[in-house]
Amino acid sequence: MSAVIQAQPLADWAMACLQAVGMADDDARLLADSLVQTSLWGVDSHGVARLTHYLERLSRGSIKTRPRITITRSGPCTAQLQADQGQGIVVAHRAMAEAIALAQANGIGAVGVTNSSHCGALALYTRPAARQGLVALAFTHSDKMAAPQRGERAFFGTNPIAIALPRADGPELSLDMATTAIPWNRVMNARRTGATLPPDVALDAAGAPTRDAQAARALRPLGGADYGHKGYGLAMMVDLLSGPLHANPLGPELSDMFAELDRPRELGAFFIALDPARFAGGPLLAEAVARMAEALAREPGAALLPGDPELMREAERRRDGIPVDAALAAEWAGWSARLGLAAPALSAGPD
Repeated sequence: MSAVIQAQPLADWAMACLQAVGMADDDARLLADSLVQTSLWGVDSHGVARLTHYLERLSRGSIKTRPRITITRSGPCTAQLQADQGQGIVVAHRAMAEAIALAQANGIGAVGVTNSSHCGALALYTRPAARQGLVALAFTHSDKMAAPQRGERAFFGTNPIAIALPRADGPELSLDMATTAIPWNRVMNARRTGATLPPDVALDAAGAPTRDAQAARALRPLGGADYGHKGYGLAMMVDLLSGPLHANPLGPELSDMFAELDRPRELGAFFIALDPARFAGGPLLAEAVARMAEALAREPGAALLPGDPELMREAERRRDGIPVDAALAAEWAGWSARLGLAAPALSAGPD
């Protein structure tokens, strides 16, 4: 039986921690709610488990608590956001809000991000845009965590891609995926809990496959040993579109997320929003997504739409609470003591 905590008290505690290290109230609330939402989806690699990492970087100054974020429009449909080493989730919300505004005014909005940090689960930004009737795309890169196809050591990041579309009479269609077999944060969670990694997802220092999270030094690209050229190619494109296009370093030149805690990340990202009404089939796009969902539901088997497992998990966790393992609870207790706050109250989970 694991411990659990309900979403709202967890978000309130997380906000208090972020305020205690110097974040502005609105930014602290936005970040806390985003982390809890990610955990509600069951994306534990990017949810509240990452809070203590952000707190450490905010305390050290490698993420600024109160950055001077600026947005410069470079054309009727384009803009560049200078993040000033701000917290990546806060930055990404602002970037997608700008892309949405541009798309609503001119049909498309494309916003690049310069000098940011880890921005968490990309669905945090694409799902809200789709709920406003837009098509949304998001890309970001990270430091070297993944070996190229036929390679033996890390070169690219997990470099995720997210796409969301509106759906009539139902939740938005949402794809959010890493270009690696698993995200690196899942390795970090496994190191904390002692879990074993799935087969064929990670390599050790010698370039050999490993299921030992402590020994893992690189992830395989999406597609594994035989078909990893697909994930490898996607990772390369995402790196170039997120990094150099927006005056950020290439992924292999970025600071290590977990090892170089005093060095700013200099991460980039790219957010695009489209108004489907500007295209021939746009007025009926949401209905087409709904028809596809209905057709898939009638197919043999138990096919789900991308994003549906996260919504199913959210319903469970809003009812039963967000699970918290013992090691994570200890991290939270340590930070609570460090910041002079009461530790979050946990309860026993369901049998």
